[in-house]
Amino acid sequence: MSPKYTTVIFDLGDVLFKWSPETKTSISSRTLRDILSSPTWFDYERGRLSESECYAKVGEEFILEPDEIARAFQQARDSLQADDELISLIRQLKAQMNGQLQVFAMSNISLPDYEILRTKPADWTIFDQVFTSGAAGERKPNLGFFRQVLSTTGVDPHSTIFVDDRSENVLSARSLGLYGIIFDNPESVGRALRNLIGDPIARGREFLRQNAGRLLSVTDRTEKYPAIELRENFAQLLILEATGERTQVDLVEHPRTWNFFQGKGQLTTEKFPFDLDTTSLALTVLRRDKEIASSVMDEMLEYMGPDGIVLTYFDHRRPRFDPIVCVNILSLFYTYGRGSELHQTLQWVQEVLRNRAYLDGTRYYETPECFLFFISRLLASSGDQDLHTALKPLLKERVQERIGAAGDALALAMRIIVTDFVGIRNEVDLRALLPLQCEDGGWEIGWIYKYGSSGIRIGNRGLTTALAVKAVEAMNAPPSASPAPTLVGSPTLPVKEIPTTTATSTIKKRHRRSSSVRDSLQWLWSAGKSRKAVEV
Repeated sequence: MSPKYTTVIFDLGDVLFKWSPETKTSISSRTLRDILSSPTWFDYERGRLSESECYAKVGEEFILEPDEIARAFQQARDSLQADDELISLIRQLKAQMNGQLQVFAMSNISLPDYEILRTKPADWTIFDQVFTSGAAGERKPNLGFFRQVLSTTGVDPHSTIFVDDRSENVLSARSLGLYGIIFDNPESVGRALRNLIGDPIARGREFLRQNAGRLLSVTDRTEKYPAIELRENFAQLLILEATGERTQVDLVEHPRTWNFFQGKGQLTTEKFPFDLDTTSLALTVLRRDKEIASSVMDEMLEYMGPDGIVLTYFDHRRPRFDPIVCVNILSLFYTYGRGSELHQTLQWVQEVLRNRAYLDGTRYYETPECFLFFISRLLASSGDQDLHTALKPLLKERVQERIGAAGDALALAMRIIVTDFVGIRNEVDLRALLPLQCEDGGWEIGWIYKYGSSGIRIGNRGLTTALAVKAVEAMNAPPSASPAPTLVGSPTLPVKEIPTTTATSTIKKRHRRSSSVRDSLQWLWSAGKSRKAVEV
């Protein structure tokens, strides 16, 4: 993925260098700042006045002694300190870009003050060139200064980021086509720069690689319970499906039926029943002998409710049913060519989709995006014409209704994957997803499940990141050489040919996407919950 931005222009004072207006003179910090905002000082910064001329004129305007003004500014200069962490980040970004990133400084500063600034300990080698108002005879926010910098460097303003603590300076930069960031604190600006300049896909993959085998789920902290790490199989299976990398997950495998928990139940009954949801996911993600899969499906058919809807647990004492769990069980049955045996379950799922019954969540999953995502996964698992006729057109309508809705990173990623599956470009949600990538390359946590009784949420940054990477890849993929088929797979695949990945890896591309991510990066500062419950 080629970088959208190849140039960054930084302000110096109050961005890369900090200073204090507090001095031991009679001049207050407020007066010192008023002097810095005066027309006389502006002329000094443009090189129209010498230092002594400036102090004399300022003394007349503010009724101050020039010598006292000189002492105050000398103490202010003495307080100047470089932000070494931000400068270190710039070095890292330049190294990551392999010489493709140019960095310039553009500062309202007089020539005498700039000479003093250059004596301060700092890595000045990060700059390809420094532009000062004293040398240019212009100052920000005047457009002439910006045009002079752009002309001298020859950079494309639309490939350039401008960082300044003054909103009026950023506005002028934006008016000329630069991407402007108002500096508020080093952390948020550092995150923005990484997201704008770095490759989100490569950074996400590196996060997954660095944390392989440790991509554990966590619970949300509540007034009653602290946050804890949760060892469970469901998120691990989804990460495996999204990445195709067995080394990245930590699974406790079972020969036939599966349990959500990898050991004893946590924050619930220790002896937790095996469930049809995790089992269905495991048997579609992992390759299993057809006879074993068939025997498990035969057992599942023994757990049907009075309406002919398949239940959630291998436990008749817990007769729960849930539309999203039903979708995942349908995926298993259709993968093995037995979908027709759950006709009433499919009918109910279709009615849930048609009547938007999922909008406020279900007992086990909270957001609409989970339902829509797993519907797309079901369709990707089978080429059954009747199944696609029943669900796909309706899925397209329903996910289109959700574009632009609020959501966490997981909800946004799921929504993008679904829109891609049904052939809709979704740059709106991509613009919302990209800024949620953290400095370590992973995305912010998305809440996947919840405990049914207590409501404690469970999330997994690994899963959120894996699906976010798939979403960005989908929007950035090159166009297909020929129109992609609507249907995926075959309705009667032999077991040995059952794909190990589904919706997140078999989605075909319909549109040109090579520039989507780069274009969406322009909106990083503009503008879900997903949860599956564990029965308590």
